Amino acid sequence: MPAEENPPICDYEGSDYQSVFWEEGGRAYEDQVEAIALKRLLPDSGKLLLETGAGAGRNTPRYQGFENIVLLDYSLSQLQLAQERLGIDHRYRYVAADVYHLPFIPGTFDTVTMIRTLHHMADAPAALRQVRQVLQPDGIFLLEYANKRNLKAILRYALRKQDWSPFTLEPIEFAELNYDFHPRAVTHWLRDCQFEVERQLTVSHYRIGILKRFVPHRLLVGMDSLAQLTGNWFQLSPSVFVRSRAAGTTPVNETGSIFRCPTCGTYPLREGAEVVCCDSCSNQWGIVNGIYDFRESLT
Repeated sequence: MPAEENPPICDYEGSDYQSVFWEEGGRAYEDQVEAIALKRLLPDSGKLLLETGAGAGRNTPRYQGFENIVLLDYSLSQLQLAQERLGIDHRYRYVAADVYHLPFIPGTFDTVTMIRTLHHMADAPAALRQVRQVLQPDGIFLLEYANKRNLKAILRYALRKQDWSPFTLEPIEFAELNYDFHPRAVTHWLRDCQFEVERQLTVSHYRIGILKRFVPHRLLVGMDSLAQLTGNWFQLSPSVFVRSRAAGTTPVNETGSIFRCPTCGTYPLREGAEVVCCDSCSNQWGIVNGIYDFRESLT
């Protein structure tokens, strides 16, 4: 996957995605099977978790074992929805930022999650490198990605109803800034970024409209829960969850702060009531109603 200096960003600013897709879109099956996968793969507890692509905070309540959680999304409006859902609590920090330029000190987090987010990455390896940088050694990275080599795509290709092959390693952009990835490609990227893959779960095997309409919900979820356990051997579902561990020797953040300058990399930053400042390059970023906005400098 070619590297880009400034990859395009998929921005959900002002989107009604949470209400239309999740709350009104008949996605109870997908939501519940993802919750099962998260429970199986997440550590029981931790000090500081980074939720990349947090959106409106759909999954945040599932991270109750963590003392503190940083919700990161590029969309300010999505973070405002998350804040309305979760409240202003010392456990939560809301950060609007670009995942390709994370504003965090290296070695800050013991756990990072990226659920339903990688499929928007035009340069997925660059995003994964950023995650590895902010993770502590032996930290846990829980990644979900959209699987190019799923059973539906294989059948459509065999019946000549789609031109692209689900077996080739390059990503397929099925809509603007919406990508499906081959499992072997994702595993290769993770290893290149110094992650050791520990476990895989295949999720949403029965994401088919007719099944969701006519098969009882509890039965469908139970069937998926069992099918998830095959994930270490083969991946044919539309969604794959991967638990990886940060390998190698990298620094651990012991500064007592979490933010670094996304422009020049200096840390720690000087934090005021309404702005965060970098004394090295003089950039400043706003804090609006408790949300740190690192998308563009104020200076």
